[in-house]
Amino acid sequence: MTPTQLRAFATVVQCGSVKAAAEVLQVSEAAVSLHVAQLRKELGDPLFVRASTGLAFTPGGLRLASRAVEILGLQDRTVREVGQAGQGRRMLRVAATALFAEHAAPGLLGLFANRAKDLDLELSVHDSGALPALLASRAVDVGIGPHPVVLSEGFVVTTFLKYEIVAVTGPGHPLVGQDPHPSQLRSLTWLLGPSAASAMGVIPDLLRRIGVGEAHQRIFQSDAQALEEMRRTDGVGLALGFAVASDLAAGRLVALGGQGLRGGGRWSAQTLPAHAQLPAAAELLRFITTPRATQAMLKGTGAAPGRFRPSVHVTLWS
Repeated sequence: MTPTQLRAFATVVQCGSVKAAAEVLQVSEAAVSLHVAQLRKELGDPLFVRASTGLAFTPGGLRLASRAVEILGLQDRTVREVGQAGQGRRMLRVAATALFAEHAAPGLLGLFANRAKDLDLELSVHDSGALPALLASRAVDVGIGPHPVVLSEGFVVTTFLKYEIVAVTGPGHPLVGQDPHPSQLRSLTWLLGPSAASAMGVIPDLLRRIGVGEAHQRIFQSDAQALEEMRRTDGVGLALGFAVASDLAAGRLVALGGQGLRGGGRWSAQTLPAHAQLPAAAELLRFITTPRATQAMLKGTGAAPGRFRPSVHVTLWS
């Protein structure tokens, strides 16, 4: 596995196609396909398959994409941080899980960034299990994800928003209006966002509870892409309740009935102890529980995010 192969695969992930990746890298499509083929052979995993809306990743492909983009982004991040320090600007580094990053972070961080002209925000996407180590090593200043099952000693944890995950499908699916048997659910191909590849969280827990094997999971770059595939194909998937509320109300999607097809969670922000926190991290903790922050997370800021220009190491959402 070489950096060139990782860069080729990471660019395919970011661009959504081999052709677009070849244009970005300024190489031939055959060269990009060769690098991807070598990774597939070495890892014994197809990594992704083509769908009508783009690429659908295997769980292994999504994990490789996350690691590849993170590794390749370290050099750029170092150069950027050195430059910003020389310009007298503050940097707040936020790590979040994929579900929060796609649906709630843009509104929250966009609104927060506009409160301070000297503050730059960097958002990176990680599995929830990685957040404590990232904080302890000071690689990030704030970690946001599902409320931790085990609290890390010394960390400050602020719980700020409840959310619900529901199983949804298109209105024409044969299981609509039924109480499906678990065996029926396990035989379906599930169209999922990147959160499905995490080890922990409400979505992975629901998939395990239903018994959906990895062979029946198609993981897309974002929840938005998975939902679009559902609308086009009457596929089945798991979605964040407030993110699909308008689709459910308009009948574009339907919530499946049956036991074990809903789950709830809470998002929490973790930071180092108060004496070790950056002032900007403490500001974010105070702001994140306010009504304005809640509205921004649920509905967006209602305006362009201004100075919030995140550098996302794992860019699997649009």
